[in-house]
Amino acid sequence: MATSSIFTEFVIEDPQKAEAFINALEMSSQDPIWSPSATSIPILESVEEIRRFLERKNK
Repeated sequence: MATSSIFTEFVIEDPQKAEAFINALEMSSQDPIWSPSATSIPILESVEEIRRFLERKNK
């Protein structure tokens, strides 16, 4: 992500839009919904395990 976007300034002149923006920020910080893309990360200890894993991944 570009770090310059963090420092962007903007002005909200409409009080209702400012309130809606603040409420959206507040709601997003309350209960973020996130789930991992995989149930677990496999730990592969041998060359054969790595080969089998890569073969499955490429199919």
